Amino acid sequence: PAHKAAKSSTSSKFQSRDGKMLSRSARAGLTFPVGRIHRYLKKGRYAARIGSGAPVYLCAVIEYLTAELLELAGHAARDNKRKRIIPRHIQIAVRQDEELSKLLSKVTIAHGGVLPFIHPDLLPKTKGDKHETSEAGSQAL
Repeated sequence: PAHKAAKSSTSSKFQSRDGKMLSRSARAGLTFPVGRIHRYLKKGRYAARIGSGAPVYLCAVIEYLTAELLELAGHAARDNKRKRIIPRHIQIAVRQDEELSKLLSKVTIAHGGVLPFIHPDLLPKTKGDKHETSEAGSQAL
């Protein structure tokens, strides 16, 4: 009898207060699937043993990065007067954010294009710039 009581107390931690079963994602307050990530970690043979907290932490990190990327890409889509996020918006969001750009520096985003940039030396000179450069040249003589 004591053995059964101990077993029932361990199984109750997977249940909510009203007795319904809760997933590990729901208990952690995450949207990403903790159980699936745990299965992938075990199947990938990254280590001989995988702790129970590792997939929860990994899911939280992946969920945060995804939310951050989607937020920035949504702003880029809105700036281009679009309602849907396309790969171009993801590329703009990643390359304009310093930390995401560093994290994804070796990543190529298909159909992302490049950031618009024209080197200042290639731009046509304005009238004020030509006058200043000629004065600087005459001062050097």
